[in-house]
Amino acid sequence: MKTIVRSIAIYAFTLFLLPGLIPGVHISGGLLTFILGGVVLAFLFLIIKPILSIISFPLNMVTLGVFNIFLNSLLLYLLTVFVTEINITAFTYQAMHLWGLSTSAITLNTFFAYLYTAFMLSLVDGFIMWMVT
Repeated sequence: MKTIVRSIAIYAFTLFLLPGLIPGVHISGGLLTFILGGVVLAFLFLIIKPILSIISFPLNMVTLGVFNIFLNSLLLYLLTVFVTEINITAFTYQAMHLWGLSTSAITLNTFFAYLYTAFMLSLVDGFIMWMVT
């Protein structure tokens, strides 16, 4: 029970941080949306993801684990279906110039926005899990 509550709290906090990190993530509503999103994400990642991981094990072995990002994107899409207050849209990172290094503007369509958001979600979630446990 303690693990489930901890997962819900961490996923809710991660959902709180994501709109600040990624311009394509929009969460309307208040604290209830973050808690509901945390509950749904905990359910998806604790129950649905192991089932999908077993089904996609051969593909995951061939890609050396990279397919997990696609599974996380699918679960993130299911989150946006179940919790309609959470939206992920296409976005653009503006060009950046820092200490003589420059990047061009990067535009991500909706598919790559889901992939990038899933990657950042797992990165932030893993960091918070590492800090807590």
